[in-house]
Amino acid sequence: MRKHILKAVAAHAAREYPREACGLVVQLGRRHAYVPCANLAQNPNEQFQLDPQDYAEAEDIGTIIGIVHSHPDGSSRASDHDRASCEVSGLPWHILSWPEGDLNTIVPTGAPVPLVGRPFVHGVWDCYAIVRDWHKQERDIELPDYARADEWWTRGENLYMTLYADAGFVPVAGPLQPGDMIVMQVQAPEPNHAAVYLGDGLMIHHLYGRLSERAVYGGYWQERTILTLRHKELAHGNAGN
Repeated sequence: MRKHILKAVAAHAAREYPREACGLVVQLGRRHAYVPCANLAQNPNEQFQLDPQDYAEAEDIGTIIGIVHSHPDGSSRASDHDRASCEVSGLPWHILSWPEGDLNTIVPTGAPVPLVGRPFVHGVWDCYAIVRDWHKQERDIELPDYARADEWWTRGENLYMTLYADAGFVPVAGPLQPGDMIVMQVQAPEPNHAAVYLGDGLMIHHLYGRLSERAVYGGYWQERTILTLRHKELAHGNAGN
């Protein structure tokens, strides 16, 4: 990171402290500039969410070449959330500890993220991400990546039930087939968890706070099943393609 960019980032971190500061490094020809952004996170002292309007305005200025945020009263070590989000963004992430002032930069590896054994990072690696990634990897079906704030199921947002049709899923009855999405209600007032049926009585899912895993679909999980869904492309007989 160039010295004038680091100076601007440090000044922004100082202004925002004890909130996390966030911003973008933009390239304009040979020049680099730092664009401070608003942090829209519900808990800005512990996480950040870039304002999409600020992101769009930065894109109008030049080419975004890095994402920046501060760790107030913490080290610059990347969290699981940082690493996961860095991979998804495809951009370098610069993390500044504040007020310590240590800078750490991480870059996306580009390596595919295994479906099994992922750490849980809500909104990046969670139960819906397993559904999305399985359909992409196994059936080459692109599903929308909906914004989802943590604990949406406690606020009556009911995302699975309101969005499954928009994502291309239709309800199914009868025997499950590989690729079916199983929507469940787990310790919540509304359906809040999903898995992909793999066949032979197995499913793959990513429970909140745990590593993603294959599990037997039966007992506890069947009792909490609200709905089973099949993507329209698979429902039309393309399951083997």
